[in-house]
Amino acid sequence: MDNNLTCSPQHLRFPGFKEISSWEEKRLGDIFVRITKKNKENNKNVLTISAQHGLVSQYDYFNKNVASLDVSNYYLIEKGDFAYNKSRSQGYPYGAIKPLSLYDEGVVSPLYICFRLKENEGNADFFRHYFETDLFNNEIAKIAQEGARNHGLLNISSEEFFDIQLRVPSIEEQAKIAKGLSSIDELIYACNEKLELLKAHKKGLMQQLLAPINGGG
Repeated sequence: MDNNLTCSPQHLRFPGFKEISSWEEKRLGDIFVRITKKNKENNKNVLTISAQHGLVSQYDYFNKNVASLDVSNYYLIEKGDFAYNKSRSQGYPYGAIKPLSLYDEGVVSPLYICFRLKENEGNADFFRHYFETDLFNNEIAKIAQEGARNHGLLNISSEEFFDIQLRVPSIEEQAKIAKGLSSIDELIYACNEKLELLKAHKKGLMQQLLAPINGGG
């Protein structure tokens, strides 16, 4: 990641952007378009949101398909589209927004709010990171108070959701920010892989060092 960041009292800026005017305020609906395409293709790849992996097949996640047999009323989404699950879950008190990246297409429950970037309106990877921040959660909180919860499902209409106000930089700065944050993701992934190898190595050593010696004097 580029270490030559410029810090202001409000936020960090990469070189080349610090002289640019402040971020622009836009409605979510100015940047994204809602997806309401029904599953007329009878696609059986029913997706669910995983905090770690994003939108994943229910079969892969639960080792079975937990959706109803009739999924014709589900929304059909494509790779790169986003889906918002309004259900509260661990680490996601205001629900989770994840992009579809593992499959070319799939279907999600009509309880989800699905949307995709309008052409030339933003950088998808930037918003993937943005939707994980408290900045966005704070905006959700304004329209979904504790008393509006119904068995963990936030009472948020699509109209309210797309009226959420965002402060966003230019597409060029979005791309720069996304690249920097994604490089950290790659580092975390590499470190986690190394950690798992070390754990496996330790387990093997334990089995050898702590096992009883057979035939020893």
